[in-house]
Amino acid sequence: MGTENRQIQMVVFDWAGTTVDYGSSAPSVVFDRVLTAAGLHLTREEINRPMGLEKKAHIRQLLSSESGSAQWQQLYGRLWNERDVDKLYETFEATLHTVVAEYSTPLPGVVETVDKLRGMGLKIGSTTGYNSAMMAEVLPVAKAAGYAADCVVTPDATGIGRPAPFMVFECMRQLNVYPPRCVVKVGDTVVDMQEGKNAGAFAIGILTGSNLLGLTKEECDTMPAELLTQRKQVAADRYRAAGADLVIDSIRDLPAAIETLNERLRKEGSL
Repeated sequence: MGTENRQIQMVVFDWAGTTVDYGSSAPSVVFDRVLTAAGLHLTREEINRPMGLEKKAHIRQLLSSESGSAQWQQLYGRLWNERDVDKLYETFEATLHTVVAEYSTPLPGVVETVDKLRGMGLKIGSTTGYNSAMMAEVLPVAKAAGYAADCVVTPDATGIGRPAPFMVFECMRQLNVYPPRCVVKVGDTVVDMQEGKNAGAFAIGILTGSNLLGLTKEECDTMPAELLTQRKQVAADRYRAAGADLVIDSIRDLPAAIETLNERLRKEGSL
């Protein structure tokens, strides 16, 4: 690695639960509506577990879960199939379009943090489980509130979503950043971490506002401190088990985390 590459050059953010939409509420709410209409009743934890995947893949995971599979068999007297997935996805997509813009305001600290990162010379990429049509609803709202990435890559642009690395690679291609070791993927789900590591990049998990923590803002604000600490520890352990290099409490901690990774790269370069 050359001297010029011994520092982070690009941060690739997730969207819902990371930069907008506290707790990734919009897709959770819509999945619950769609499943309930189909006669299935899954808990919020069950619905959130595959979060970060491309949404059709998310539906497959829900139907493949022990509860989802058993309920489907009991309701319909057969196993689910791809036609069922397609039908549920069409309903999900149409429903999400009606609500996603309402959940697209940047989370506290995002605008200031991104400004700091750009001041450090970093490029800002983004990947998401939303498709391009959904992001067309999200982007203008986020931009009007002060947050816009340098590139936005969706699963329909690459043909495959997380945990595959290709959306990160596309960010690298568009913004002319390499090698992967100079890239950091920042997200709020297990598959965000896997996406980053599969790309050969660093991966950082955020706790506050994350899907993995699984709390609304009200729940987070009112939960006893000791219990909240325990919940955060469980989430942090899940991030690390998925390959996270660092876990931070808030997006505001990201500039310091980048400096930690830069120091790691400098030490690697001196070996």
